[in-house]
Amino acid sequence: MNNRLTLYGTLGCHLCDEAKQEILKSMAKEVDIDYVDIANDTSLFELYGTKIPVLEMAGTQLYWPFTSKDVDAVVGVTLNKRRRYLR
Repeated sequence: MNNRLTLYGTLGCHLCDEAKQEILKSMAKEVDIDYVDIANDTSLFELYGTKIPVLEMAGTQLYWPFTSKDVDAVVGVTLNKRRRYLR
């Protein structure tokens, strides 16, 4: 089970900066957070170019706009699933 949160964005994206603030207000601090700049990958740019910021965890994606409560919901569901598998 993947316990990583990925934020897809790009340099200079003010919405990506806002998304980072929402993540910092959430319980996402309990997981590893990766930032992926889509400008460095043609396939990611084609996939997310007009949709960033996009947050992903264990196959669940959140598209902007999202709140810290939305982030908490995704992280909480994923962590609860992981805990069930570990029992």
